[in-house]
Amino acid sequence: QVTLVESGGGLVKPGGSLRLSCAASGFTFSSYAMSWYRQAPGKERELVASISGGSAMINYADSVKGRFTISRDDAKNTVYLQMDSLKPEDTALYYCNANSRWWKNDYWGQGTQVTVSS
Repeated sequence: QVTLVESGGGLVKPGGSLRLSCAASGFTFSSYAMSWYRQAPGKERELVASISGGSAMINYADSVKGRFTISRDDAKNTVYLQMDSLKPEDTALYYCNANSRWWKNDYWGQGTQVTVSS
């Protein structure tokens, strides 16, 4: 049973911070690249950040570069997204994704809501 469970979302003021967590189970976590996506109402889902197995390769969307940090803890089967200097346009449902090119698998969590508003 593969599961990805996001947590840490909530309501925050502009300029504030949140840390999202994604707890994974049911697969070999260290072998998978992990990513965060987000989707706002009426908009397409977009890739926010990704991190390879071993953390050697990290990528960010231009819109969050310098403000967000993705990291992973393989001992805890968890990937994080530290979100600083939040803006109203960051408001979205944030999804965790696990992907393996080798095993050709792609898994998704249920999402956690982030709302940035004063």
